Amino acid sequence: MLTLTNLGRPAGRKNKKRLGKGQGSGWGHQAGRGHKGKKARAGGGVPAAFEGGQMPMHRRLPKRGFKNIFRVGFRALNLNRLQGLEETEFDILTLEKMGLIPSKGKKAKAPVKVLAGIQEDFTKTVTIKANAFSVRAKEMIEKNGGKAEVV
Repeated sequence: MLTLTNLGRPAGRKNKKRLGKGQGSGWGHQAGRGHKGKKARAGGGVPAAFEGGQMPMHRRLPKRGFKNIFRVGFRALNLNRLQGLEETEFDILTLEKMGLIPSKGKKAKAPVKVLAGIQEDFTKTVTIKANAFSVRAKEMIEKNGGKAEVV
């Protein structure tokens, strides 16, 4: 019968190395860290990018690019996503509820822009209220008798 007093270790498991626990453990004294030096100390060691005093890679290479801090990131909506739907009036809240544009996360508060996408034959008559429209998207909506309202 198996009781708490005669439980054994599961097969294939062994004790972890108990570093620095005396000479009898086999890992006493320096505990596998060698003699003195930076790497033997607690919290010691060199940074991952350290190249032995040589000028490190991140300082040898030139800086590249430009990040425009005034850039406006839009939540994009392609017209082909509206083609198969039965609704004809869309505003930002309805688009969020339908899951057509992100409503959570990093872009949740970004303005919405309607794009024409690659579809040439958008035939639905719709009224869309969004923050911006591409020129082609606006033409395609108005060609079918719909409205593209900038909010």
